Amino acid sequence: MSILTIWSRRSTLTLIRNSVESYSRRCFAHKNYDYDLVVIGGGSGGLACAKDAVANGAKVAVLDYVVPTPTLGTKWGIGGTCVNVGCIPKKLMHQAALLGEGIHEAVAYGWKVEGVEKVKPDWSKLVQSVQNHIKSVNWVTRVDLRDKKVEYINALGSFKDANTVIARMKNGTERELTAKNIVIAVGGRPRYPDIPGAVEYGITSDDIFSLSHAPGKTLVVGAGYIGLECAGFLKGLGYEATVMVRSIILRGFDQQMANIVADAMVERNIPFLRNTVPKSVEKTEDGRLLVKYVNTETNEEGSDVYDTVLWAIGRKGLVDDLKLNNAGVVTKGDKIPVNEKEETNVPNIYAVGDIIHGKPELTPVAIHAGRLLSRRIFSGATQLMDYDNVATTVFSPLEYSSVGLSEENAIAKYGEDNIEVYHGYYKPTEYFVPQKSVRYCYVKAVAERSGDQKVLGLHYIGPVAGEVMQGFAAAVKSGLTIKILLNTVGIHPTTAEEFTRLAITKRSGLDPTPASCCS
Repeated sequence: MSILTIWSRRSTLTLIRNSVESYSRRCFAHKNYDYDLVVIGGGSGGLACAKDAVANGAKVAVLDYVVPTPTLGTKWGIGGTCVNVGCIPKKLMHQAALLGEGIHEAVAYGWKVEGVEKVKPDWSKLVQSVQNHIKSVNWVTRVDLRDKKVEYINALGSFKDANTVIARMKNGTERELTAKNIVIAVGGRPRYPDIPGAVEYGITSDDIFSLSHAPGKTLVVGAGYIGLECAGFLKGLGYEATVMVRSIILRGFDQQMANIVADAMVERNIPFLRNTVPKSVEKTEDGRLLVKYVNTETNEEGSDVYDTVLWAIGRKGLVDDLKLNNAGVVTKGDKIPVNEKEETNVPNIYAVGDIIHGKPELTPVAIHAGRLLSRRIFSGATQLMDYDNVATTVFSPLEYSSVGLSEENAIAKYGEDNIEVYHGYYKPTEYFVPQKSVRYCYVKAVAERSGDQKVLGLHYIGPVAGEVMQGFAAAVKSGLTIKILLNTVGIHPTTAEEFTRLAITKRSGLDPTPASCCS
């Protein structure tokens, strides 16, 4: 018998043995547990993980339950924050605001719009249209889960032990589920300030997209991306909106860009109450809301009356209802720390999405991480989620997108002498005829100073920011350099081409304002 024949037979036996072991493990899982995987949370990350697991032969159940909001009792269907009270309705209302602006711009372009001065939004119609779309997505999601053989359970999940989940139904009954693997994907909900009247009279982004009445004059408390986006589309729809800022605008983002975004909003008559915190909210005799506040620098107190108060002061991870102590899962504040494999400190329990500590709270991040996690558990894959250089967009009236490091973080990591910042203002062609302000249209590239100057971060403020940044994000992830960027021929006339024309550095001190659209 030849050596080749012996090796071939041994290889065949090894393959058979591995297949039998794999089959045995699967049978063991089904024999000893109800499911191979239970996912707690029916948002983007949890659903992506569940559906991918089923595709790899796992038996899967998904638990999802929405606790109604405290003020208005708002609740919604499966799909999580993004579909129901986040990305999707936000983008639709942002688009509604842009369309209103576009109607007036159309006149400058020669369109005859009769009674343009009387154009105004129908809030009820807008909300109905947005909610109809959301409900259609809820329905499609339910059908998709059914078709893919994912068991959907409309119940609040909590741990009994590391392999057992208690599903508490709406009618109060409980069901016990055992699983070999459990993924926590419960996300978060908006915070309320600890002041009198906050919960009784204020609403959050969980309520605004289904609000039954026009919001009227609105105070948005908080200057993160949710606060700026809500204030922006409300103003664009014709409602007075004021932003109350405790300290930093767009915390975590490049601060030069964040302040340009805020300045552009002020130019659109959205006032900012800087260094200010609310003290209380009271209902007046005519049903409006009296907000008392104080300036944290001067201690000067003030007050104003609004129709709506919207809290946008951050989000809280939903760890409280999970009874994680029963499973021995460690938390860090209201989030769950995980390793590079999305594993918690308990080997068979994982977490993905907004509930994990220290990672970008973005829908595409949760989806990609969920899929990769499923493939590592059930198909032997090894690819890990890469949380670096994730692009994002703030859908403020003048949009802001970025990928990579902020200027501050780049300097902190590499040192100011080792960083070069290219920047420039620009003039979108479509702004010329309606004479829209180009004052805040700005791009910036943060790069290494040496060699071909690897790009560490790109930042853009202007129209369709997300569409502009998506392609550049792939380039940055692939090792884009300033040399390559400036040797790329732009598409003219577009705003995206401005990145290919960045020739002025901050270090030079030269004026980054162009003389014309083609300079």
